[in-house]
Amino acid sequence: MILFLLASGLSLIFGALRVINFTHGSFYMISAYLAYAVVTALADYPAVGFWVALVVAPIATGIFGGLVEYAFFRRVYARELEYQLLLTYGLVLVFSDVVRFIWGEEYRSLSRPAVLGGPVFVFGKPVPVYIIFLIVVAALIGVGLWLLLYRTKLGKTIRAVVYDRHMVSALGINVPRMYSLVFGLGCWLAGLAGGLMAPMGSITLGMDVEIIVECFVVVVVGGMGSILGALLGALLMGELYAFGILIFPRVALASLFLAMTVVLVIRPWGLLGKPEKERA
Repeated sequence: MILFLLASGLSLIFGALRVINFTHGSFYMISAYLAYAVVTALADYPAVGFWVALVVAPIATGIFGGLVEYAFFRRVYARELEYQLLLTYGLVLVFSDVVRFIWGEEYRSLSRPAVLGGPVFVFGKPVPVYIIFLIVVAALIGVGLWLLLYRTKLGKTIRAVVYDRHMVSALGINVPRMYSLVFGLGCWLAGLAGGLMAPMGSITLGMDVEIIVECFVVVVVGGMGSILGALLGALLMGELYAFGILIFPRVALASLFLAMTVVLVIRPWGLLGKPEKERA
C-alpha cells in the first residue's frame, strides 16, 4: 500500500507532465522527517502528535513540491530527456544534503499511536492493527483519486491536459497552473506515504533512493499514467518480493527486475497502460 501511494503519485505526475521525476523519493523522505519533527514538537501531547503529523507533513510536502515544480521543472518540459534526468538527479542530491544539515545523519524513529498498537487475529493469525490501518487508508485514497479524476471537473481538466495540452490552453485554461497542481498532488501522495511509513521503520538518509527504485518498477509494470495500474503493480510486486524473501531471499530484489523485464518485453507500455499512439 505504501508502494501504491508512491507509485500513484509518480504515475500521475508522469501522465500529466511527461517528466521522469526521480525526486519523488526525496519528497517521501522529507515528509517522514517532517512527521518526526511534528511528533517531537508535540511530545507533550502523544495522543494527537501522530495524527497532526499525518496531516501537516503531507500538506507541507505537497506545497513544497508545487514550488519546486514552479521554480525548476517548468524550465525543462520542452527540453530533451537528458535535461530532466540531470535536473531530478541533482535535486535528489541537494535535498539529501538539506535533510542531513537539518536533522543530521542519525537514525530517527516514531512510535505507533496507542490506538493503532497491538494485533488483531485474522484466520487465527496475528496481524498488526497498523497494517490494517494502512490498507484502509490506501484503499480510501485510491477511491478518492478515481473519483477526482473521473467524477469532477478538475479531474476532467487534468485528463484533458494529458491528452491535448495545446487544445486545453487554447480554451483558456492555465496549463502551467494545472501542472503545478498535479505535481503538488503527486508530492502530497508521496508525503502521505512517507508519513505513514515513518512508524514502521527507521527514518534515515538514503530511504529516498531505496524506495524510488521499487516505485519505478511498480509504475513500469502497472503502466505509466494509470492509477489502477499502480495499484495492480504494487500488489504484484509486493507479493512477489514477500514470497521471494520467503523462498529465495538472495534473489528477492532481483525477481522484481526480472518481472519488469518480462512485462517490458510483452507489453512495453505496462499491464494497464496505453501505447503512446492511443494517448494522442
